[in-house]
Amino acid sequence: MKETLREVLSGEGYDVLDLGAHNALPSDYPDFAEQVGKAVLDGRAERGLLLCGSGVGASVAANKLRGIRAGLCHDTYSAHQGVEHDNMNVLVLGARVIGPELARELVRAFLNARFDGVERHAARVRKVALLEERC
Repeated sequence: MKETLREVLSGEGYDVLDLGAHNALPSDYPDFAEQVGKAVLDGRAERGLLLCGSGVGASVAANKLRGIRAGLCHDTYSAHQGVEHDNMNVLVLGARVIGPELARELVRAFLNARFDGVERHAARVRKVALLEERC
């Protein structure tokens, strides 16, 4: 699925920063979640995309990084609404849960969405940031 999405994104003019996995051997999603999250936080990437079997583990791991707002999405509404209302900056997909065509649609919905900045949404994002500081 990674290669399919890379082809789609490259074909649409996106620069793809591939942080792994680089082979089919078993790997640990927390390692990649950290790498993708740090790339977003340090500005090497505007947004991140994580793939794992169900997407759950990668989502949990990515959300441990302060400033990362990762969402596990398996429908297009959540993929764009997560950005528009929650300022989601990492999309997580379950590669064993969805097929390649839906993955393409989800990535496009995520990348084409923009945070709307509506005050009630911005206030909620600020509250999430405060949770990160307190806990």
